[in-house]
Amino acid sequence: MQIKDMAHRLQITPRAIRYYEEKGLIRPEKADESGYRQFSEEDLWRLQTIITLREVGMPIEDIRELLEQMDQGQGSLLHYLELQRSFIYDRWVELSKVIETTEAMIERVRTDQVIAPASLYELAEANKRLRQTRGDWVDRWNFNQIADVYDELVTREQDGYNKHERYDEVLDAVVAAAKPKLGETGLDAGTGTGNLAGRLVRFGAKMSGFDQSLEMLRQCRRKHPEVDTKLGTFFAFPFLENRFDFVATSYAFHHLTDDQKLLALAECRRVLKPRGRFIIADLMFVDQEHRRTHLKELESAGEYRTIEKMENECFADRSRMLAELADLGFQTDVRQITTYVHLITARLK
Repeated sequence: MQIKDMAHRLQITPRAIRYYEEKGLIRPEKADESGYRQFSEEDLWRLQTIITLREVGMPIEDIRELLEQMDQGQGSLLHYLELQRSFIYDRWVELSKVIETTEAMIERVRTDQVIAPASLYELAEANKRLRQTRGDWVDRWNFNQIADVYDELVTREQDGYNKHERYDEVLDAVVAAAKPKLGETGLDAGTGTGNLAGRLVRFGAKMSGFDQSLEMLRQCRRKHPEVDTKLGTFFAFPFLENRFDFVATSYAFHHLTDDQKLLALAECRRVLKPRGRFIIADLMFVDQEHRRTHLKELESAGEYRTIEKMENECFADRSRMLAELADLGFQTDVRQITTYVHLITARLK
């Protein structure tokens, strides 16, 4: 088809199509000596993808990178549709925060009649810091690379420091705390290869899960095709509000900084139904004093390798987690399962 046909089908202008061609995002074939551009059905799909990603605010450079990866055989149509969905949810959650900030500004002006510029700046800066916190996450653990061997890594016996100590017992404790009922909807946040979600399914729960690693999700789908999985992040769960009876997560929060953990807890709250419950098992210290004391004991014992390994993880401050959950409207119970893993059970009031 020619450019005018493509423009008509996509309801955009020929000028827009030429712009994407100039940016190297599409490369239509040229027809013999006439020089008219000839577009294929693949070009049509590619342009639809570009338009969708631009519509939700993705920069041209990011779109080019995604398309290049696909051209090199590093992705699939499903993969890129999932990326689109994840990006849309990310933008939606971010815009929701912007709306909240704007509403707060309007309310201040209405209440105070006159508002100091510094006060508005404070609100704007808070929103900026929020965006920066969400954007600072980096996969230092190479989850795509270790997906094939992840289950072996977490279950094998290890001498010395072992963050996955009594792994199966921990997951069973999460299931017992979640108390899934037949037909309930549950979410495994940071599902990985689906070990927790698979257990919850056996109790009759209709499970969904998300993860930022496509390879982890592939393993989960292979093992547990009954689990509805999506590509997503802890800062923008790829689900709408009030969707789940419970959210469970295990061994995932220690990949988030303290500030990022708070954003993830807010997302847990967003997707839960009224009276919903949240269960987390992860690496924690009771508080900062507990952390300092423990590290000092390890140092005195010459356990420098253990300290180095622990510093590569973001152990939670349990007291801060509990305070944030209380602010979000949860009632909580807590207990320690292993040397480093604590279990928090929370229910919306």
